Amino acid sequence: MNWLDFTIVIAYLVGFLGLGYFFKENKNAKDYFLGGQSMGWFPLSLSTMATQLSAISFISAPAFVGLAQNGGMKWLTFELAVPLAMIGIMVLIIPPLYRANIVSVYEFAERRFSVSTRIILSIVFQIARSLSTGVAVFAIAMILQAVLNISFHYTIALIIVITIAYSYMGGMKAVVWGDAIQMIILFLGLLICLVYGWQTLGSHPEFTGFDAGRLQIIDFSNLGVSGDEYGFWPMVLGGLFLYLSYYGTDQTQAQRLLSARNESTIKKLLMANGLLRFPVVFVYCIMGLIIGGLVTVVPEFSTEIAAMTQTHYPEFYATSGVKPDLMIPVFIIKYLPHGLIGILIVGILSAAMSSLSSTINSLGAVTVEDIFNRGTKKLDDQTYMKYSKMSIIFWGIVCIGAAYLFGNSEGTVIELINIISSQFNGPILATFVIAIFIKRVNHIGMNAGLIGGVIINILIKINFDNIFWIWFNLTGFILTLIIALVVSELYKVKIKDDLNVKFTVHRKDILSKEVFILAGFFVAIVLFSIALPSMLS
Repeated sequence: MNWLDFTIVIAYLVGFLGLGYFFKENKNAKDYFLGGQSMGWFPLSLSTMATQLSAISFISAPAFVGLAQNGGMKWLTFELAVPLAMIGIMVLIIPPLYRANIVSVYEFAERRFSVSTRIILSIVFQIARSLSTGVAVFAIAMILQAVLNISFHYTIALIIVITIAYSYMGGMKAVVWGDAIQMIILFLGLLICLVYGWQTLGSHPEFTGFDAGRLQIIDFSNLGVSGDEYGFWPMVLGGLFLYLSYYGTDQTQAQRLLSARNESTIKKLLMANGLLRFPVVFVYCIMGLIIGGLVTVVPEFSTEIAAMTQTHYPEFYATSGVKPDLMIPVFIIKYLPHGLIGILIVGILSAAMSSLSSTINSLGAVTVEDIFNRGTKKLDDQTYMKYSKMSIIFWGIVCIGAAYLFGNSEGTVIELINIISSQFNGPILATFVIAIFIKRVNHIGMNAGLIGGVIINILIKINFDNIFWIWFNLTGFILTLIIALVVSELYKVKIKDDLNVKFTVHRKDILSKEVFILAGFFVAIVLFSIALPSMLS
């Protein structure tokens, strides 16, 4: 990097501090954590995608497609269930949550079941999300250290301190508009890498085509129960329950939906997310395939990746050799001109900061709402804002601690987080579905179902290790539903329902144009994924 690249990076960071200052006028809970419920579908849809498509996706997904062992374009199967999940959230989950007039989605569980149900859900979210975010920040800080050639400690400070600053000042509006800008920068970075990668690969006539094994996407015979992964049915069925839970009941994402100005806006942003995620992921998968192809024909490229691995990841180099995650950073600094390097580094920073800002804002919201502002006696606006800003700083510090304590674990912690998340997603989703639709379940049954579903899910995982983790999003849902119904029948108590929300699924909602568009898009991307290998071979 030279002065031009560093100037671009510094201008970007200063700009985001200014963004926080611009949105600093926040007077109450809805202002600070829901943007005054005045947000439109366009920035919210970009923010939703930016939160999910993190820096890990920008770096690791292309590396998986182009360089990782047993990797390839099958990464696209993660996107198959997204349009279907958007339908479920649009029709079944978000309308009653939005009408409940809440900040923390876990308040919904208290008003339908009990305080204990709310606290269980909130604590699980806070622990899991702060830990996973810390690990992600660590991974990106290590990569940026290699690219920027500055201390790892400065890199972590650069990411977290700037993010805390604009989130602290500007609240949800700064987070959402920051995410929208970051998503545009991220996609621009993807296109730059794609174009330059293709041009560079085209200049090597010895390249004869992509590895056929990396082109395969759809595998109908793989059921994900024999140690195999990325089969069609587990990715669609397990993925459906994963995304229903993540987008509909995880505070990080649901908070964006609750920030919309009305339900019509929510429908538009969910449809935008359902339609746009696949093209974005397709771009960075193709980018990974192209740059991976360049590695196979340019020995110097592979040597540079190995050298950077040995320098910055010596333990990994000694045990596993080349670290695939360094493929994109090496390509950026070795094959792109100055100026564009700065833009790509900003792209990586954007992806990291968008995920982090969303996390600490959501963690702050559930901390204040579920701990300090719960019950009949509410905080006054001044005290609420003080606690809210203190919680933003607190969770930023926790994420720094998680980065240092758990980040350098050679992938085991990331694997553990995926396993843990899959144990909880299904039970959490079941809690909200039961709260909305099954009125005969009481709080004793719900708590038993929530805890029992997680415990049994974990026991199944321990004793049947060959089952692909994504299935546990579905099994957890089913187990929780069954246990909650059975225990509620055995232990009859007065059923609480303080929601005061009238919600009925109408035929017009099920047959709406948004549902038909998303369902048609699901069919289209499945057919496209089946045809793509022959198109690329």
